[in-house]
Amino acid sequence: MEGLGDRADGLDSIRISGIRHYGYTGFFAEEQVLGQWFEVNLTLWLDLATTGANDQLENTLNYAEVVAAVTAVMDAARFKTLERLNTAILERVLAFAQVRRVHSELVKLSPPIPGFGGQITIAMTRSKGSGV
Repeated sequence: MEGLGDRADGLDSIRISGIRHYGYTGFFAEEQVLGQWFEVNLTLWLDLATTGANDQLENTLNYAEVVAAVTAVMDAARFKTLERLNTAILERVLAFAQVRRVHSELVKLSPPIPGFGGQITIAMTRSKGSGV
């Protein structure tokens, strides 16, 4: 699993985990009307060298803005598949200027599968310029 401290292409990473939000994505019509809880875990790759050297907030990524962007996508989304919702999340996070690459794990916390008490996770990674 990719996590804090991993380096991709000489970049640093920030992990934002446990973004829990109510959303309306799912195959069944009821899922798109009644909704359900999801969780998103992100690893963002960017250059943190400047902020690490000068300790200035304006040189780094605002984590609160990333969380707000993810929850806004989930509020607006009415998709049938988790893959499409996760792609929309990836596209939105890559819109932040500092972010060069993002790994997103989208978790459906209580999927409506008879006899199944587990979770479903869709993990995807995209980079700027990769044609998301």
